[in-house]
Amino acid sequence: MIDYPPSEEQLAADHRYMRIALDQAAIAQENGDVPIGAVIVHDGRVIAKAYNQREQLQDPTAHAEIIALTQAAAALETWRLTGCTIYVTLEPCPMCAGALVLARVDRLVYGCEDPKAGACGSLYNIVQDQRLNHRLKVTKGILAEDCSAILKAFFQARRECP
Repeated sequence: MIDYPPSEEQLAADHRYMRIALDQAAIAQENGDVPIGAVIVHDGRVIAKAYNQREQLQDPTAHAEIIALTQAAAALETWRLTGCTIYVTLEPCPMCAGALVLARVDRLVYGCEDPKAGACGSLYNIVQDQRLNHRLKVTKGILAEDCSAILKAFFQARRECP
């Protein structure tokens, strides 16, 4: 699947929504979790905002994307999230990429790549695998430096703590 670059109008919207996702990532960081945030938009309106809560909930599945998908499904009263775009500060992992496919999300926009666990182009490309029954449009690199910086600062601080 070939993804075309977004229009200037779409790019402005992508930046606006990614900033909201970054705000969510900051909340995760404040709570001692890996700073990853996610936002889901439907018809130009934010219907879900979430951040990583694995440490807070002691739940290995409490990734920002999974929590946001649950919120979006509740907001739309359906598990089929067609017409939705998800904005995530870090490239989704295999679990989250699979959930995006199963939820029938139309588009994924992410900030920085994850060379160790990325499943949307880095290690795997689950969201565009032709063998699956649904594929997402993908735009990557939106506010990548900001998204990368918050993660680097978090892990640097963790390494410096005794």
